[in-house]
Amino acid sequence: MTHRNAFLTPRGRSMLARLVLEDGWSLRRVAERFQCSPATVKKWVDRYRDGGEAAMDDHSSRPRHCPHQTPTHTERRITKVRFIRRWGPHRIAHHLHVARSTVEAVLRRYRMPKLSHLDQATGLPVRRTPAHRYEHDAPGDLVHVDIKKLGRIPDGGGHRKLGRAAGRRNRSGVGYSYLHHAVDDHSRLAYSEILCDEKKETASGFWSRANDFFAAHHITVTRVLTDNGSCYRSKAFADALGSTIAHKRTRPYRPQTNGKVERFNRTLAAEWAYADTYLSDEARSSTYQAWLHDYNHHRPHTGIGGKSPIERVGVHNVPGNYI
Repeated sequence: MTHRNAFLTPRGRSMLARLVLEDGWSLRRVAERFQCSPATVKKWVDRYRDGGEAAMDDHSSRPRHCPHQTPTHTERRITKVRFIRRWGPHRIAHHLHVARSTVEAVLRRYRMPKLSHLDQATGLPVRRTPAHRYEHDAPGDLVHVDIKKLGRIPDGGGHRKLGRAAGRRNRSGVGYSYLHHAVDDHSRLAYSEILCDEKKETASGFWSRANDFFAAHHITVTRVLTDNGSCYRSKAFADALGSTIAHKRTRPYRPQTNGKVERFNRTLAAEWAYADTYLSDEARSSTYQAWLHDYNHHRPHTGIGGKSPIERVGVHNVPGNYI
């Protein structure tokens, strides 16, 4: 934008051109008068001669051709993944093997709405205050444990993908599955199972297997954080924890305290539970362990610097070789 007191505003450029074209001044004399170069004077005189007053405005500095611009097919892939998956730039960049800055530039160029704006439009809860984030120093210092109640898919498909009318026709297989999770606070390494209920015997048995999973990765669990569910208040769960693991509970109605596993639930819903069209609950359940393996071994996490949980645990602690 031109300074308000500059000589070469659109009005000044018109005066400059008329001095040459109408009054016969030389280019050098006009350049001295307006404190610019003769080449600048000639540029504005030529523009005035061709376009008159309308040509005195600034032209766009955008190049007509940019040989290094992202190819069109790559831009379409970026916008397609954003529209279908509703992923952030870091996830899209990792998935398509392009730079995050490239993804951000394409999203701006196509004026794709921010994810927070999409959440507001769909009525999903939006955080209005900054989150108080915490992270323990080493794997095993704290493990978040929780249960996700997930509606089963009727045979033939559910209403989320096929519509309400189809959901009413397919009533077989209704009910809920209970996904029991254990997520390490430091590394985000997750152990999870799809079980039939949330009783104390089921929760205690799950924790025993989860503890074995962390032990196999050379992680010694010293503290567990759960909500105040009845299964976690039971003696059976306390016996499963043993005397070496401290049991901490969240404050009532404060799921933010257990935020690592709550974020895992959100990722699970967006990237597995409702990401594809499943025609039965068994079809969806059969893909869960493969998705969980990808989550632990390949998926980048912005909260841990773009690493996967296995990388955060440390290569020297990982038993065996992983694909």
